[in-house]
Amino acid sequence: MHKILIVEDDATFRNMLKSILLSKFPSMDVMEAPDGIEAWKKISSVPPDLIFMDIRLPGENGLILTRKIKELYPDITIIILTNHDMPEYREVAHQSGAEYFLPKGSTKPGEIIELVKTLIE
Repeated sequence: MHKILIVEDDATFRNMLKSILLSKFPSMDVMEAPDGIEAWKKISSVPPDLIFMDIRLPGENGLILTRKIKELYPDITIIILTNHDMPEYREVAHQSGAEYFLPKGSTKPGEIIELVKTLIE
């Protein structure tokens, strides 16, 4: 069973993304974390296969957290999902170890499902 962690401080967006994922992948284990501290606890106890990471989080920045995760868990795939779709953020996300960068405003649910399908098959 594939494990996904959604690290997102906006509960509405987090729930929407979880619903999208479970509608297509009902047997998937989808965990949630509203901030970097909670995310780190979950990753340390049960490392997921895939993480959807927001950049702006309470406490720890998502890019710093991405770098920390990649140092200890290089096999976890990280998708940055953010409102901040700027070249500088894309560059830093890539440098931090994130494999994908999706802008929240223009990424459609079908695109998320296709990406996840590609990653878990």
